[in-house]
Amino acid sequence: MWSNQFWMGGMWVFPLLFLLVVAFMVFGRCGYRPGWFQNRNYSSGEQAESAIDILKKRYANGEISKEEFDNIKKDLR
Repeated sequence: MWSNQFWMGGMWVFPLLFLLVVAFMVFGRCGYRPGWFQNRNYSSGEQAESAIDILKKRYANGEISKEEFDNIKKDLR
């Protein structure tokens, strides 16, 4: 008799546990992320920065010399 009451009263626990496990797998720290959940810079409508744009910024900031800029630009093309 006690076991019947336990199972009837606790039947809501199993679907809840299943939903929690699924939610943890999708949004938790299991390492699995669905394709639509990727953390991208252009997910809000922005375009990803191209390699040439990054190169131009580095040259403008003085991080690389003109020779390095030309060599890298040639390699990228």
